[in-house]
Amino acid sequence: MKENVLDVLMYLFENYMNDEIEFDADEESLRVELQEAGFQQVEIAKAFDWLEGLARLQDHPQGHVPMNTASLRMYTSEEQEKLDLDSRGFMMFLEQSGVLDHNTREMVIDRVMALDAEDIDLDQLKWVVLMVLFNQPGREGAYAWMEDLVFEESPVIVH
Repeated sequence: MKENVLDVLMYLFENYMNDEIEFDADEESLRVELQEAGFQQVEIAKAFDWLEGLARLQDHPQGHVPMNTASLRMYTSEEQEKLDLDSRGFMMFLEQSGVLDHNTREMVIDRVMALDAEDIDLDQLKWVVLMVLFNQPGREGAYAWMEDLVFEESPVIVH
């Protein structure tokens, strides 16, 4: 089975981040469960590192400096390689729609760049956005919107 870090993160998110499940498992028991589910130790370790990086970003956001809403985010060549044109367009749509602000956008880009995949498709990007928004104070509506988008069956058309 060729699983990657994002697969581990998605498994954790789907199985433990639901409000109806009481999350009391420690990291070691989670690691054991993930191994029993078929994930490799290396990918599990990378997933926990990714989550720690997200926690650091949430604890120390980039700052709440107001941004000019007419400004345009320029992507580095490395970011452009990992996020194709559709993904960058979707990020712009999310920001223009108020789902992401400049801080959460930068958190999403940081966490995408932390993944060891060469490129990230649109569905994977949606999962990263969902994970970033999960514990963001004041972003509950944006999280709920993304949750609907990730878990709904029919595709969403973005114009």
